Amino acid sequence: MANDLIFSVIIPCYNEEKFIVSCIQLIIQQTVVPYKLIIVNDGSTDNTVAVVKEFQKQVDFIEIVDTHKQPSFEPGAKIVQAFNVGLQHLDHWDVVFKLDADVNLPSNYFEKVIATYQENPKIGMVGGLIYVEKDGEWIYETISDKNHLRGPIKSYRRSCFEAMNGIRESIGWDTVDEILAQFYGYELKVIQDLKVKVNKPTGALYKKSHAKKMGLAMYKMNYGIIIALIAALKSSLNKKSIKDFFVIINSFNKAYFSKVPKIVNREEGKFIRNYRWKNIKAKLRN
Repeated sequence: MANDLIFSVIIPCYNEEKFIVSCIQLIIQQTVVPYKLIIVNDGSTDNTVAVVKEFQKQVDFIEIVDTHKQPSFEPGAKIVQAFNVGLQHLDHWDVVFKLDADVNLPSNYFEKVIATYQENPKIGMVGGLIYVEKDGEWIYETISDKNHLRGPIKSYRRSCFEAMNGIRESIGWDTVDEILAQFYGYELKVIQDLKVKVNKPTGALYKKSHAKKMGLAMYKMNYGIIIALIAALKSSLNKKSIKDFFVIINSFNKAYFSKVPKIVNREEGKFIRNYRWKNIKAKLRN
C-alpha cells in the first residue's frame, strides 16, 4: 500500500498568502495525505501565517514553525535553511517532500511518488515535471531537461538524504543533491506524467543575477574551469547572450581567487566532474 512509508511535507514560505491557499488545499485533497505538513514561516510580512492558521482549524496534521530570521530574496541557501528548520520538527519519517508554496499538485502526486519508492529501494529521490502558464496555456518549463528533479517539487528517501548529509545550504543545492545521491549509490526518478503547475516561473525574482549565481554555483560544486567554460557557453547560447558567458566565468574566477568554501569534499567533487564529463561526451555523440 502507498501509505506503508511515513512521509511528511515541508514548505518554506516568505510572503506566500497569494498562493499558499491553493497549495494547501490540493495537499489535503490528495489520495494519500502526509503524516505532517510543516509550513516554515521565513519572516513573512503579509498574512501567510494567518492563512495557514485557518487551515489548522480544519486539519490536524498542519504545523507552523518560524525561522526567526530576517526576510530575504536570496535564492539557494535561504530556502534550504528554512527547510532544515522544518526538518528539525519531524520526529520519524521515511520520505520527506520539499515543496514551494506556489505549486499545484495533481491529486495523486504523493500516492505515485511513494509507490515509486516502494517499488525500488535503490531510488533515493523522486519528483514530477513543472509546468508554467504562458498565454493562457500550461507548458513545460524548459529551463532544464526532463530528467532533472526540480527544486520546487523534490522528495527524498531518508537513507539517501542522510547518506549525502542532507541538502547543502548553498546556491546550487538542487543540482548537487542529484549527483551526490548517485555518488552514494542511489537512483533518481522523474515521473513524466506527474505534471505540477507552478504559479511563479523559476527565478522570477532574481533573473538579473542568474548568470552571476550560476558561476558561483559551478565553483562551489567543484566543476573545474574547463567544465565551467563549457557550461557557461551552453547557457549563453541558449539565452542568446554573450554577456552571460563573461558574467558566469567572472563569477567563477572571483570565487576561486576569494577561496570561497566549496559545498562538496574532494571525492564528491571528483565524482561530480566525472559525471559532468560523461554527460558532455554523451551529448557530443548524439
